[in-house]
Amino acid sequence: MSYELIAILMFATMSVMLLTGQRVFGAIGFVAAGAALLLYGQGAVEMPFNATLKLFNWFPMLTLPLFIYMGYILSEAGIAEDLYRAFHVWFGRLRGGLAIGTIVLMVVISAMNGLSVAGMAIGATIALPEMLKRGYDKVLITGVIQGGSSLGILIPPSVVLVLYGMIARQPVSQLWFAGIMPGLLMAAMFITYIMIRAKLNPKLAPPVPAEELNMTFGQKLALARAGIIPFVIFFFMTGLFVFGYTSLVESSAVGATSATLAAVIKGRFSWRLIRETSMKTLAVSCMFLWLILAALAFGAVFDGLGAVRAIENLFLNQWEMSPWAIIIMMQVSFLLLGMFLDDTAMLVIVAPLYIPLVASLDLGFENQLIWYGILYTITCQIAYITPPFGYNLFLMRSLAPKEFSLGDIYRSIWPFAGMMVLTIILLMIFPQIALWLPEQINVRG
Repeated sequence: MSYELIAILMFATMSVMLLTGQRVFGAIGFVAAGAALLLYGQGAVEMPFNATLKLFNWFPMLTLPLFIYMGYILSEAGIAEDLYRAFHVWFGRLRGGLAIGTIVLMVVISAMNGLSVAGMAIGATIALPEMLKRGYDKVLITGVIQGGSSLGILIPPSVVLVLYGMIARQPVSQLWFAGIMPGLLMAAMFITYIMIRAKLNPKLAPPVPAEELNMTFGQKLALARAGIIPFVIFFFMTGLFVFGYTSLVESSAVGATSATLAAVIKGRFSWRLIRETSMKTLAVSCMFLWLILAALAFGAVFDGLGAVRAIENLFLNQWEMSPWAIIIMMQVSFLLLGMFLDDTAMLVIVAPLYIPLVASLDLGFENQLIWYGILYTITCQIAYITPPFGYNLFLMRSLAPKEFSLGDIYRSIWPFAGMMVLTIILLMIFPQIALWLPEQINVRG
């Protein structure tokens, strides 16, 4: 049997196992272990051991549980809710102000947590009832929450970019800085869209009644002080990192410690909070670790077969595709995979093929794998929020009240998906949108 046929058989077997409902890391790890034993014999039993050592020797992995813990404790302690109350006052007088405040909230939540699911959960439980009570259009509400939550995997500390950096062997610090400008660009697009829609059709997003916003100066000052804690934590954590006082791992420890101290200062610290936060952190962290272990084992077998070089020869020499045509084809495949898989599963499955292929292409600029990491995250999130099987669509339906139909949720997402596609096009035309900041900042990672 040829190596090319073995590679195709591995992918086909893995796809069948995923369709049966098996856990992603189990399906990938099983295929990797089975193929290794058949190809290399008993010596293949060393592969999981070597993959585990490789994983635990990569120090940026220590940031994963710390950043996840930081996000959960800020959420569970109600600090994110305090922040939204502040936005309620600051943006309430604007037409569409609550929707704009929700986008800003999502940016801050992204900077605290790094997971899109967390942003959506907070938006659905805090922002959605407030906007609905004040007569906001249902379609606009769900679009804002889903679009805003998509920033969670792009703005640092992005957990997905930590995973990409591990698999692609790229500095996480560089990936995080590369995600800042595209993330803020998307947020600016979302806010501009809301403002234009609200101006063209005022009934979609009426302003908050003035009597709700009439407060004494002392009340406004107390509200601002309550909402400023997440900003202080974020800038303290990232500032020490950017200016070289802490490493990436030390910065994550600063963030986790600061979040815990914030809960203590707010009088919301309890052993129940620690227990629930720790359990959630452990569950998410273990999921990522198993995925990475499976990806490392699968990639080792795949590389050993020479499949990447065979695919490269097929695309570039036999089919004579241009490098940019290959990039576009990869993005389309992510959109299709996103109908059935989440973003981490997509990365783990295609990383052994796509990442070496991107590194071999001549796109005309340096740091191609850093740039492609940002392209990957945006494309995966588009797949995550688009019909018919976008995971976030069904999550939104489960979190939203009964008056929100699945049709409302489907209709709401297209403008935001279109703006994400526009961001990808801009990144392809102007790669420096992502690459300028990491090139300017000399960081310790």
